[in-house]
Order: sequence, then C-alpha cells, then structure tokens
Amino acid sequence: MFEGSKYIEAFTTSFEGYANYLIGEITHVHWGNYFYWLTAISLCFLLMEIIVPWRKQQQVLRNRFWMDAFYMYFNFFLFSLVGFAAISDVAVLFFGDILRSFGVNNLVAIYVGNLPVWLQLLMLLVIRDFLHYFIHRLLHAVPVLWKFHMVHHSIREMGFAAHLRFHWMETIVYRALEYLPLALIGFGIDDFLIVHLFSLTIGHANHSNIYIPLGPFKYLLNTPQMHIWHHAKKLPNRTGVNFGLTFSLWDYLFGTAHVPESGRDIELGFDNVEEYPQTFWRQLLAPFKKP
Repeated sequence: MFEGSKYIEAFTTSFEGYANYLIGEITHVHWGNYFYWLTAISLCFLLMEIIVPWRKQQQVLRNRFWMDAFYMYFNFFLFSLVGFAAISDVAVLFFGDILRSFGVNNLVAIYVGNLPVWLQLLMLLVIRDFLHYFIHRLLHAVPVLWKFHMVHHSIREMGFAAHLRFHWMETIVYRALEYLPLALIGFGIDDFLIVHLFSLTIGHANHSNIYIPLGPFKYLLNTPQMHIWHHAKKLPNRTGVNFGLTFSLWDYLFGTAHVPESGRDIELGFDNVEEYPQTFWRQLLAPFKKP
C-alpha cells in the first residue's frame, strides 16, 4: 500500500499535469479560465480605484503595487508550479493510504451531492469561509503562524492587489486545516470556479481603495471600511479584529467586529513595520530568520 514508486509517480504526473494546465490557461482563453478571470477582476478594481478612489491623495500605483501584483500570480499559479500542487496530491494520496490501512475507504460523512448545484455552491462558500475565519484567527494568535502572516500585514497602503500579498506558508496552513472538514462533506460538483471567483472579488474589494456602502448588508459581507481596521496599526487587543474574509457575519457572531469610525486615513501595519523587509524575496525569508 505504501509503495514509494507510487508516490514518485503521483508527484511527477501531477507536476507535469499542472505545468500543462498552466500553459493551457495562459494560451487559451475560455470561460473557465481562472488566470484571465483573476486578471479581468483585478483590472476592474484598478479602474474603480482610478475613477472613484476613497483616499484621493493615495497614488493609484501605490507603494509596492507591482510587488503585490506579482504576489497575485505567484500565490495562485507559480507556487503550485514549483511543487505545491504535486506535493499536495502526494499528501492526499498518502493520507488516503493511512485511512485505508485502518479500514476507512471513504471520508464522506454527509453527502449533499443530490442537492441542487446552486445550493451546494452556497454551502461550500459558507462552510469554507467559516473555516477560514477561524484559521485566520489562528494566524494572529499563534506566534509561529503570525510570523508568516506578518507579510500580509506589512501593507502600508490598501489597494486591491494587497489582497494577495501573503506568504506561501499561509496556503499550506489554510489547505491543510480545511481539507478534512470539506472532505467529510460529499459535494457532487466538480467545478468550484464560481465560489473561487466570488471570494476573489470580495477579497479584492475588501482591500481596495474604494468606498462600498452596503447599508444593512455590511453585517453579512465584508467591506473595505471594515477590513481596513483589521490592518490598523493600533488595535483594541493583541490578536486583532475583523477576521472574516468574505462574510463579516462571523465577526458579529463571535464578537470580533470592530468598526469604531471611518478608517479611511488610519495608520496601517504593526509595531516597527517600517523596519520590515520591503522586497518579495526578503519577505519570503523573513519568517525563517531569528529575531
């Protein structure tokens, strides 16, 4: 069952498969193409930041804009290309072999595949975001994880591209902790593109330099006016506030919501953020260095 050759074959097959997938995404435009959806949604927010900026004194191409733009494509595509996709597939295969060694052949505990597709997509969106809320809190509460999350909080000016400035270790943490809960639910849909695009759009919006008044819906969905307080340099407590990624609902339910006033011009970052590395490679290495 635990044959090394099987894992090596899975790694090489996945590595080659993802490389071919990425080349196909770049060279062929189609409705399910996440590469061009990311680009198109990003350009829409860039246009809005030009036309209706919330902080009018802030430059459109703000400080470290191009680095954050590179982070977007690195974290979504290049990180998987250099091995994450292949390693993930091997890890899932190995985990499955462990379960089978104990006589467990199927992780699905709740099968929802017979429900309408729209309802499955909605459930996936809500459950996944619920998990991400608590994982996000862990990133702030656990010192080792906070070192990686500091990369994201090194942002000094908010803009849509800042959404995806994060350390690659966060991808591993989120995927590892969400895998089992989601695996226990038997969704009957193969393409989660709509869920990913919705989350991407809300995430871009939360970090953007635009004003989005939602009225009473602000208690359901996250907004730039709420999320900017998550990035505030001065916070009411050590572990932070406003952890919801797509839905603000979780913060109101669990007592972590904090929007005392307009946060348009508040100072962002953390103590001594001025001394934090400002280049891509230095930020990736920063969490591994001794204080």
